Amino acid sequence: MAHAGYVVALTGGIAAGKSAVSRRFEALGIHVYDADIAAREVIAPGSEGLAAIVQHFGAGVLDATGQLDRAAMRQRVFGNDVERRALEAITHPRVRAWLHERVMADQGVYCMLAIPLFAENHDHYRWVDRVLVVDAPESVQLERLMRRDGIDESLAHRMIDRQARREQRLALAHDVIENNGDESALDHAVAALHARYEALAQAKH
Repeated sequence: MAHAGYVVALTGGIAAGKSAVSRRFEALGIHVYDADIAAREVIAPGSEGLAAIVQHFGAGVLDATGQLDRAAMRQRVFGNDVERRALEAITHPRVRAWLHERVMADQGVYCMLAIPLFAENHDHYRWVDRVLVVDAPESVQLERLMRRDGIDESLAHRMIDRQARREQRLALAHDVIENNGDESALDHAVAALHARYEALAQAKH
């Protein structure tokens, strides 16, 4: 799949600080297209994504307003690989198409895709030019996750374990932002990368 401009995929483990980084790029005028937003859009009421889910799982996965009942859906697929893969087969290709459409229409020097599960699905994103990983030690992730979601350590561990390992993400990275300290330290890192990406984008054209 071709694309118009220069595309940087932004990823990182849970609670590593992806949103803090993407907010800073957005403040510099860069469009960041978020896979989590795409995932909601492609199964919004009236979408063919939601129709496909109902066709496979039955109308019991809808709530009273006709939206996908996420809690009920999680119950259905949690620990059931067959059902989880069926759901992913419906949603993932639509999420990728949604992101690709946004990239094709983007008019900026470069744009970014925020994709939490990039390491798990990177084969489908070969059209991305560069990969930026926001990295934090697992101890920092744990602490942030427990504080952010108000959960205990064992649940936080399980959430981290469900994702790709840190080494897998770092192996795919062209650039890494170490986010293990104060959030204000991100400003400098983002500014430096912004200049690098502008130069790379211009060199590509």
